[in-house]
Amino acid sequence: MPDMHIRTALPDDEEALGRIDRATWSTLHAVQPAPQPPHPPFFNERFGPHDHLVAELHGEVVGYIRLGYPTPLLANAHVRQILGFAVTDKARGKGIGRGLVRAVVEEARRQGARRITLRVLGHNTPARTLYESEGFVVEGVLPGEFLLDGAYVDDVLMGRPL
Repeated sequence: MPDMHIRTALPDDEEALGRIDRATWSTLHAVQPAPQPPHPPFFNERFGPHDHLVAELHGEVVGYIRLGYPTPLLANAHVRQILGFAVTDKARGKGIGRGLVRAVVEEARRQGARRITLRVLGHNTPARTLYESEGFVVEGVLPGEFLLDGAYVDDVLMGRPL
């Protein structure tokens, strides 16, 4: 997509990313309660701008993906994990999510990782379909791990080599 640009987040992106995070909240992908004011900062001591890739469409930030370590263990340092991912409703269906997934895979490679993993809710068919089309496979399922909107939902572990 010629008008899409993916880059590392900047400190000035914090407000836009916080808005996207709140606007896209849904039990389709979130296990925490809906965000309520006062909203905490998007960037924090664990995840800063350098841990996020953002997608811009026509110069507007319309999505992000967060990359980090799945654990603090040295024995696990060769693995990166997608720890957050959101695209605005108006930007969906335009290849933004796919572009972010491809870019984060390349960033994980650039960092020297050998594997990339993620966790996705079992009922999130659109996300699972995207991940599978980008080479992720189901590596485990935690059945009924979360109770969301009165239903028990599986936590699906996916990964791929780099």
